[in-house]
Amino acid sequence: MINGIQSISAVDQVGNRFLNKTETTKQSSFGDMLQTAFDKVNEAQLHGEEMTTKLVTGEVENLHDVLIATEKASIALQLTVQVRDKAIEAYQEVMRMQI
Repeated sequence: MINGIQSISAVDQVGNRFLNKTETTKQSSFGDMLQTAFDKVNEAQLHGEEMTTKLVTGEVENLHDVLIATEKASIALQLTVQVRDKAIEAYQEVMRMQI
């Protein structure tokens, strides 16, 4: 029973840290969010290239893993390009507005 009380206390401490997280960390800006997203896309691209290289050298036997990694990278890149295009389109629309 005492172990259960200690584990509840530990969960409560973690919950309090999570709730007070906004007090200790600064809020990220839109630029930081974009940079994080671009970094993740870059990591996916690098992982896909690495898996392809390992397949060619014979280090990876499962072709499915390589195809999944390269498709994830491809889809992430396509999404990034589409988001960029929409952002540019929105910017151009705002610039065409008359005040």
